[in-house]
Amino acid sequence: MSELNNENPVLIIGGGHSGISAALEITEAVDKKVYIVEKKSYIGGRVLQMYKYFPKLCPPFCGFEINTKRIKSSTEDNIKFLVSSVVEEINKEKDGTGYKVKIRQKPQYINDNCTVCGECAKVCPEDRPNDFNYDMDTTKAIYMPAISTFPLKYTVDENYCKFSACKKCESACKYGAINLNAKESIIELKVADIIFATGWKPYAVEKLENLGFGKFKNVITNVMMERLAADNGPTSGKILRPSDNKEVTNVAFIQCAGSRNENHLPYCSAICCMASLKQALYLREKTPASSPTIFYIDLRTPGRYENFLNKAESDKNIKFNKGIVGKISEDHATGDLLLDVEDMLSGKKIKFRAEMVVLAAGMRPNIKDDLSEIKIDGDIKIDIDENGFIFNENYEGGIFSAGVAKFPLDVYMSGQSATSAALSVIQHNAKL
Repeated sequence: MSELNNENPVLIIGGGHSGISAALEITEAVDKKVYIVEKKSYIGGRVLQMYKYFPKLCPPFCGFEINTKRIKSSTEDNIKFLVSSVVEEINKEKDGTGYKVKIRQKPQYINDNCTVCGECAKVCPEDRPNDFNYDMDTTKAIYMPAISTFPLKYTVDENYCKFSACKKCESACKYGAINLNAKESIIELKVADIIFATGWKPYAVEKLENLGFGKFKNVITNVMMERLAADNGPTSGKILRPSDNKEVTNVAFIQCAGSRNENHLPYCSAICCMASLKQALYLREKTPASSPTIFYIDLRTPGRYENFLNKAESDKNIKFNKGIVGKISEDHATGDLLLDVEDMLSGKKIKFRAEMVVLAAGMRPNIKDDLSEIKIDGDIKIDIDENGFIFNENYEGGIFSAGVAKFPLDVYMSGQSATSAALSVIQHNAKL
């Protein structure tokens, strides 16, 4: 068996939970350099945007802090992060020993001198939609994406900063941490293995015109509900509906918003039922007088997650209706939502009034869109199925996948898939 060393580094595309987990598993097992390329200015992915994750209902920064501690103790800084970066080209080495990769990194306007004092944001005159909170509030053009940001420093939104016309933030910084004249960088690497850990995005539920998202303010998605419940969210953890900031007690959760639908996402997105159950529990915890209702086709809680379903069902204030919501309209006088429901057990059509509706938006993998933006050598084989997931990994070539690049997964299972990818990398390197 050949010696494993840093002459054959690994590239991980995506710095979410799966990508970070794979990197840690590799570097803690062998002396191997790993490069993580992440589009955002921080790592952690969508898990950081959750209030809690099931089944223990732990806050995400709890587990994330453990991972950041592991990263900091990594042998000889074996994990290198390229944030605000995208892979532009992947070419196969002529001798078959790996890949040449071209990476474009956006200008790094904030350096490591940043102490996160916040003086720059205080003087910034420009506002931007806060994408971390799914645009439910705003930040300044120079901002902290989240309290658990890693690397821990501010970032600049190029779409809203006035740069040379302003530069107030530069003047306010006492530590020389800001350089608005910074330029982008082109980085070229030779790597032996590639792991695609490109994650997912919520399905665009505005395509479900009958459910009113984008038309009625009080129809939101499950990912937005996570941010409403979060203490660092747009409402400081109070579950308030968007139209009038009213505290809600009567919330309808609608399952399979786009999933299991041949016209949208034909597959089950795996997490939606569990997400709605935990969000109903959020509401009960934060507003004891509340009585949420979950409208479902089937409740899918496999394995030990059945215990989580039992916990929700034991709360008499959480109602379950096996029914399909065909249409949502709005009571303009109150902002309430009127649901036309086909009750599947009675066969009757019923009307249901809710103060707010939460759509369980399905998971759509990013991998297909990301690959379309990369110039890839024709000799490199990456198989994508009809739903946009990688279905046939290139073990011989050292190309693997982790997390939702493979199929819909929850946080726990994403970690397991990351371990699998890490083991595949180690085995492939042993043959080099």
